[in-house]
Amino acid sequence: MRLLAHATALALCALLCAPAAPAAAATTTGRTEAVYGYAWADGAGTLRLTPRAAKYRRPLHRFTALAGARPLRLAYTGAAYRRVTVACDLKETEGRVAIDGKGRGTTRCTPDDLADSLRRGPVPVRVEHRDGRAVTVSEVLAQPSPSRVERGTLRWAGDSAVLFTRAGRTVWLGHTGAVSFSRVTRGCGDKWLAGAPVNAGRNGLGRKSCTAADLVRALKGARHPVAVQIDYVPVTEEVQQVWEVYGDA
Repeated sequence: MRLLAHATALALCALLCAPAAPAAAATTTGRTEAVYGYAWADGAGTLRLTPRAAKYRRPLHRFTALAGARPLRLAYTGAAYRRVTVACDLKETEGRVAIDGKGRGTTRCTPDDLADSLRRGPVPVRVEHRDGRAVTVSEVLAQPSPSRVERGTLRWAGDSAVLFTRAGRTVWLGHTGAVSFSRVTRGCGDKWLAGAPVNAGRNGLGRKSCTAADLVRALKGARHPVAVQIDYVPVTEEVQQVWEVYGDA
């Protein structure tokens, strides 16, 4: 009986104490699973996130890469949304937070409130999901993650998303209206590498400051992946700055 009870306890611990599951678990039907990550808007009523490992030290969660994790795409219409702010329509906490003992938001909000949050950019969350649908989306407070600067190629992927390729590896990245875009062309509205590179530095990087809308227009008009240098945050999958690159510099 002791051996049976011990085996049962181990099995229960394996179920309850495991870290956030990789995205492959999303294919399991009929069972609710929980993952942490940064949620991005991915069409009406749908979010996208790559599962992350999460460690909690009140009041912040620290997200790190989770080996083998693949992106999840989840419908959230009908999901319960819990915010860390004291009101659903606040953009920031304004110095007051509403979290439980595990650091999860407690303010009861609606899927429309979640859509508003996602429109502003990635949201750090814990998501309980089943059969491709989010059941509960709990906002958390996340520790800032370091960014990385790399060169590679970029192409448009729709809905404020891009695909960045470096050394044969392609990753999905998102961006908001706050992304910076530095061009080598004369005008911000020019096609990619159009005309003389009057705004290229000695390192081949663009120096002309342009907007997120200019980046979208230039990438949409490019027929092939284009050479760039980007500053991005791997954990959040967010692009912070893009430099147009001229030549092989």
